[in-house]
Formats: sequence, C-alpha cells, structure tokens
Amino acid sequence: MNRAEGWHARGYLPHFDSAEAIQFVTLRLADSLPRTAITDLAFRDEGVYLIDRELDTGLGACWLRQDDIVAMVEESLLHFDGARHRMLAWCLMPNHVHVVMEPLAAYPLGGIVRSWKTFTARRANAMLGRTGAFWYEDYFDRFMRDEDHFSRTVHYVEENPVKAELVAAAADWRWSSAHRRK
Repeated sequence: MNRAEGWHARGYLPHFDSAEAIQFVTLRLADSLPRTAITDLAFRDEGVYLIDRELDTGLGACWLRQDDIVAMVEESLLHFDGARHRMLAWCLMPNHVHVVMEPLAAYPLGGIVRSWKTFTARRANAMLGRTGAFWYEDYFDRFMRDEDHFSRTVHYVEENPVKAELVAAAADWRWSSAHRRK
C-alpha cells in the first residue's frame, strides 16, 4: 500500500513533510525517557500526551539545563530562520525541545531536523567532553490543520515551562519565543 504524498517513516513514527506546511516538532534527548516507558505509553490512545507529561518530569541528564548548551541549541534552531524555515514558536526544556515552524519550499522538514540534531549533537558532545547519542533518534511532528490548531499548539509550546512548574509565567522562561516577545 502506498502512503499519501508527503507521508514517510523510517521505521519509527510516521512523518508528514509538505512544503510550507506549519509543523509542530518535538525533539528529546537520548536519555530523556526509559525505553520501557516509551513502549508502554506509545500504544495507548493518549500516548503522545503521556509521553510529554513524562518528559516534563525532567528525566535523564537534562543537558539543556546548562546555559552554554541550551544557548547553543537555541541559536542553532534560529540560525536559518527566514532562509530555510520560519520559526513561529519554540521552547527549550531541560530534556526536550518544542518548535512550531514552517519549512520553506526547498527545505524538507526531515532535512531541517536532521541538520539541527547533527550539528547540535556534535557541538554539545564536544562541550560536554562526551561521546554517544545526544538526541533520541526520531522526532515527533504534527502539521497544523487550521488556525485554531495552530493557536492551541503555540500556547501549549510557550506554556510548557509553566505546566512543568519551572516558572510562574511563560515569558519568564528564558529559552522560549514567549520570552523574546516580552
């Protein structure tokens, strides 16, 4: 059976990649969730939400708590803003990253995410004096179906540090688009 145009998978999550479709993307650090939790939660109807709730508890080494690492990752996400993609909202949490972005015509979502992960993993590992996986091998994405979906997703992304009880107000979280709009 052929997948509809734009859909693809690498043996993990299915991904939708279409020029200029606004996308919600979540990247997580390699050690952010135990494999058993992923397996247990993935097959439940509310699995995506439960996985996100688990991420907010701050499992793993949380390399993105280190100012030099998180600053480098944020700078890398924003580096090609306007050239390869339009960054609409983002939030870097201690062990994961949420992004709402629009890939520009010549740059597929998978290539953008691969570029972010490859560059930042090499830099972060060098900064940390370590080797091995920095990011989990796959990522989660969901394209925005309409304006309401987009608005709810941006709100979700920017309010993530509040929900995780890291700050009282979204604009107080330094590593987010809400902070930049302050």
